[in-house]
Amino acid sequence: MSWRSEHIWIELIAGSRKISNFCWAIILFLGSLGFLLIGISSYLDRNLISLFPSQEIIFFPQGIVMSFYGLAGLFISSYLWCTISWNVGSGYDRFDRKEGIVCIFRWGFPGKNRRILLRFFMKDIQSIRIEVKEGFNARRVLYMEIRGQGAIPLTRTDENLTPREIEQKAAELAYFLRVPIEVF
Repeated sequence: MSWRSEHIWIELIAGSRKISNFCWAIILFLGSLGFLLIGISSYLDRNLISLFPSQEIIFFPQGIVMSFYGLAGLFISSYLWCTISWNVGSGYDRFDRKEGIVCIFRWGFPGKNRRILLRFFMKDIQSIRIEVKEGFNARRVLYMEIRGQGAIPLTRTDENLTPREIEQKAAELAYFLRVPIEVF
């Protein structure tokens, strides 16, 4: 999602609130809850889940292992729910030709550095770089090369853009910023 005018380009960045993250968090929560309940029911020798008779699962070692996996899954699930609720990674990229400033803003984890704000002068932008890695785990990322600062990623590393989409996005941004495009 983006907004453009003659002098300003604002690109909104989606964070952790994606359907896939919600699905993984729900699946992980329910699965780990099931493991934990089966482990506890083997300890209590009672059926907490009617589908699985607790007499078939011995507490030592199967019940302990299932309880451990259930607790570990609940911790990972709670981490996912926290990143979703805090919307980690969301923000915007703002390119202002009138003022000659680029602002990159992202939300991080709660704490002292929750707000991540980077500001650069447009004259310090050397180029827009496209990094392409094809194969089983294909990756296409758009970077902004800043003089003395290195490369700043502009797209999410898990954003699966087609080659045509990444090239078009790079071409439009390079034209707007009046800088060259590099391909790696």
